[in-house]
Amino acid sequence: MKSSQKLTFYIFIALILGILFGWISPLYAQKMQILGDIFLRMVKMIIAPLIFATLTVGIAGHGDVKSLGKIGLKALVYFEIATTIALAIGLLTANILKPGVGFPIDINSISTSGLEAIQNLQPHGFSEMIINIFPVSIVEAMAKGDLLQIVVFAVFFALAICAVGQKARPVLDILQSTCDIMFKFTEYVMKFAPFGVFGAISATVGKNGISILISYAKLIGITYVSLTAFVVLVLVVVCKIIKISFRDILFAIKDPALLAFTTASSEAALPKAMSQMEKFGVPKSIVSFVIPLGYTFNLDGSTLYLTLATLFCAQIAGVNLTIEQQLLIMLTLMLTSKGIAGVPRVSLVILTGTLTSFGLPLAGVAILLGIDQILDMGRTTVNLIGNCVAGAVVARWENDFDYEKMKKFVKSSG
Repeated sequence: MKSSQKLTFYIFIALILGILFGWISPLYAQKMQILGDIFLRMVKMIIAPLIFATLTVGIAGHGDVKSLGKIGLKALVYFEIATTIALAIGLLTANILKPGVGFPIDINSISTSGLEAIQNLQPHGFSEMIINIFPVSIVEAMAKGDLLQIVVFAVFFALAICAVGQKARPVLDILQSTCDIMFKFTEYVMKFAPFGVFGAISATVGKNGISILISYAKLIGITYVSLTAFVVLVLVVVCKIIKISFRDILFAIKDPALLAFTTASSEAALPKAMSQMEKFGVPKSIVSFVIPLGYTFNLDGSTLYLTLATLFCAQIAGVNLTIEQQLLIMLTLMLTSKGIAGVPRVSLVILTGTLTSFGLPLAGVAILLGIDQILDMGRTTVNLIGNCVAGAVVARWENDFDYEKMKKFVKSSG
């Protein structure tokens, strides 16, 4: 069994054992959260240097600065189309399957006193979002793990290297060595992944119990059906259009996708996903620019969930929204779901702000809090897969996708 296949096997075993342990011994299982927290911290220490080094080398190493603007524009066009479709799918699913109708909880008995912290984290305005793209300090941006600010700094740094020319070659060589070191560093950290997965999933089951899955089965089921519909109707179709096998992409990123699902953390999966997509045939310059950018502008799973959750909250309150109101909510979410990817539980933040704006009861958020971790696992995984597909789309759009590299990767991994 190859090392990548072993990792997938061990992670899957850790997932099963974590669920069983959380069910059998919930008190001790909750203490296992420390393993998940340690793993996430280990991953976070990789991200900033990895993205900075790979993006700078990708741009400056190729020397093709003019193409960067085209790549960015094409990526944003694709992101907006995918986001709009995701919102529409969430809207249609909520209207057809009605997850909030007949929900066995009296919203008047639900306390919303614990939502003050979420309410205080309101979405940024458009001007503030634009300002926050530019870092005051790269050290601060790296400390906070703000991907978009790191990307902006790396772009300017790479442009400056190109302008300086041969004198900057030693710096570029150091950054290339940094890339190699960070990818090897990532391999070491991923060896701890099964322990992190075991800790995270056992703590989740131990805290919420297996019974919560039964109580919220309809909502959980509808959410995952909607996410699956987006993957099939959008991502699979897009891959057919660009003539790249979606199954092969999924196979290439199976390890980071499983990490994203079990930890509900995009950060846990990002370094490995970038590494795998580069091996798959997407140029380093596109991988290191498009995928981190996508975590601000292309949260497909999260945006789909937001429309579904907003209508769920309206339905449990017995509020009938008109088509005009639903379209306005969709437009609002299209704008407000951008630019705050670094905020923990970003979907809850956006959802709370949306409900407040449209005069809908916050009791729905309190209900969703109990299973948000379970729902977050699905939407985070779709976010990851969507951004990896976006990298392949932009590479194909630029006629820069390496099909021979893809064939070798698939053959060697098969």
